[in-house]
Amino acid sequence: MVTPDEPNPELLGHARELLNANHYLTLATVSGGGQPWITPVYFSWAGEWEFLWVSALDTEHSRNLAERPAVALTVFDSTVPAYHGQAVYAVGEGRAVPSDELDDRLAHYPGPAGRGGRVFAREELTGDSPWRLYQAAATELWVLCPGEPRRACTLHNISKDHRARVL
Repeated sequence: MVTPDEPNPELLGHARELLNANHYLTLATVSGGGQPWITPVYFSWAGEWEFLWVSALDTEHSRNLAERPAVALTVFDSTVPAYHGQAVYAVGEGRAVPSDELDDRLAHYPGPAGRGGRVFAREELTGDSPWRLYQAAATELWVLCPGEPRRACTLHNISKDHRARVL
């Protein structure tokens, strides 16, 4: 059995598989006045738990990030049968990628060609363009422990759905 504070290679691999297999994340932001907002965005990811997406500057979540960088996100596989959920959860900080970091981040967006995302030129994400590349760096990350419904997971011996910390 794994203790909660130990990074587990199996869970790390599970998180990476979910991120590679799914194209959308659900992004939660908070307005300056404290109003929550949740939206799906096409994403890619890079390095250790850095999430990237392109959004218009005038969207609710983009305006929220300009005021409050705190984010929460979930990536989940909606193709699995009911009660077989698989998900990655994260919290961290989000922002529009600054111009001086844009080329480094664009090397990871939209991800591999097979994902189907659109490639953006630098000029489409700077200056007077209404679009920007955004980044969220996870400071904490969990997965929904994999397993069969109503059976104890082999890592924690817990028989209900539960999250396991990865980061």
